[in-house]
Amino acid sequence: MTQTSVPVIFDLDGTLVDPAGGITGGIAAALSEMGLPVPDQDILESMVGPKLSDSLGTIAGVPAELVDEAITRYRAHYLATGIAAGRLYPGIHGLLDYFSAAGRPVAVATQKPQGLARVVLEHHGIDGFFAAICGSSDDESAGALTAAGGTVPSGKVEIVAAALAALDAQCAVMVGDRHQDVAGALANGLDCIGVRWGFAPDGELEDAGAVAVVDSADELRKKIEELDVVRAAALSEVQNDGSL
Repeated sequence: MTQTSVPVIFDLDGTLVDPAGGITGGIAAALSEMGLPVPDQDILESMVGPKLSDSLGTIAGVPAELVDEAITRYRAHYLATGIAAGRLYPGIHGLLDYFSAAGRPVAVATQKPQGLARVVLEHHGIDGFFAAICGSSDDESAGALTAAGGTVPSGKVEIVAAALAALDAQCAVMVGDRHQDVAGALANGLDCIGVRWGFAPDGELEDAGAVAVVDSADELRKKIEELDVVRAAALSEVQNDGSL
């Protein structure tokens, strides 16, 4: 890795993997089994990205005392059929292979439980590309697993921070499909590139402060390499100023 070719931290669902109904179908099945109202599809899709326990309460209106049961039922459906329903977005495998050959480290920062995130990445055959896979604690409590085995609060800000620490890097580029990804990046002093193929409503990523929003894996690669050039120029300018 060159001095200005920084690592890339990816979100998972909606960025690397298209859940293809595996998440929304699992949530709908869980709520239906419990006799709770099932939101419309567009509402279900808005629940992809944020922490599930938060989405169930704030978006689906599940009473607090029923959230744990809903999560348990959802996980059973997701493990049984949801993971298999998903697929990699076009060009993602080739992009990760390109970064691997170029020596650019990559990591995952997701609000999905960390163990489950690893299972999903293994299912799609891309887990080996990542130097770090960081997510929420597997019991969905208020702690995200770190590389050292400790826990930190499970918001996106802290999970991105954990990925950055696991990469042993001071800088990285975040890639995600929701405003939480942008917020997590900005809070850690990182640029975030939004991907338009995920679950964000029109304008969400731009309004959140994404440095760019791209439409394809190839455009994503080019934008990341453009940022490398910008950093190289900025670093050169700083070094030249320091020599005066």
